[in-house]
Amino acid sequence: MDFLVFLAKRVAMSIPLLLGISIVSFAIIQAVPGDFVDGWIANTAAQTGKSYDELLPQAEAMRERLGLDQPIAIQYVTWLKNIVFHFDFGMSFEQNRPVTDVIGTRLPRTLLLAVLTLVIGQAFGVLLGIYAATNQYKLGDNIATLIAFMGIVIPKFVISLVILYFLAIVWHSPYIGAVNSPQYILQDGWNWAKFWDFLKHVWPILVVSIWAGQAYTTRMMRGNLLDVMNMQYIETARAKGLSRRKVLYKHAVPNALHPVIMNIGTRFDYMIKGEIEIAIVLGIPTVGPLILSAVGDRDMYVVAAIFMMVAVLLVLGNLFADLMLALLDPRVRRATMSRN
Repeated sequence: MDFLVFLAKRVAMSIPLLLGISIVSFAIIQAVPGDFVDGWIANTAAQTGKSYDELLPQAEAMRERLGLDQPIAIQYVTWLKNIVFHFDFGMSFEQNRPVTDVIGTRLPRTLLLAVLTLVIGQAFGVLLGIYAATNQYKLGDNIATLIAFMGIVIPKFVISLVILYFLAIVWHSPYIGAVNSPQYILQDGWNWAKFWDFLKHVWPILVVSIWAGQAYTTRMMRGNLLDVMNMQYIETARAKGLSRRKVLYKHAVPNALHPVIMNIGTRFDYMIKGEIEIAIVLGIPTVGPLILSAVGDRDMYVVAAIFMMVAVLLVLGNLFADLMLALLDPRVRRATMSRN
């Protein structure tokens, strides 16, 4: 029961955070000069040769129909009320359909790729960090350190551009700018053939994100494990005659994992942003290219909805990290329950 109270408190604490994020997101979008109608006027004038005065009556009617003639505060309250009570994020100005439909096909892809890269990247980073720590200053440690530092210092978009060059120019790969081959696009559900085809299209995102994501985890795990191995209770365990392997994996590694688990929430944030960045470079139809086009089109409700959904995912990621730490570490669990 105490743990459920802790969970309820953490969820309740997330509500003001999400409210603040929604206000900031909406304000940033509104701070951009012009709106969707201004963009429509510019494009229509360029295509038809009509003047601003000729398009103005139609533009004013469009602005009234879209609700853009109302004060910003009224627009925000209406938008937030529709989300809370109807799960309605508004209409996409550019595509003239609900925002949930526009995002609905792309956000699950982004989430799937972010989760895959987070799980694989964290696991790989932990294993590489353990190997580096147990082989301190040896060749294996130096190689692991080199891999980690390259993942930290080389920007993801640079690696993405290199991969794009080889895919498009050198290998003439057909798996560019899509998530599935034509025969699978209209197929409902998933099977192994479709999932394998999906991986053949999105492997650049997975490779770049995993490589970049493991870097910090590798360095963190290596440093934590080296610190833990010098603790007095580790020396006590050795003095009791426990094998090196048992001391390492039963006593040292679980304690060295605590900062890594606490960092999962921020790493999830990193993976989502990394997926968006790489998808923009490679033209893969996930949230990345969508948010770029929505910003260019001044499609404010699409941009705001993406910000909000990503914020919710990040809050859930941090909540998951807190729960994992409390479940895995009895000391944290006891401290949590004693506070409640």
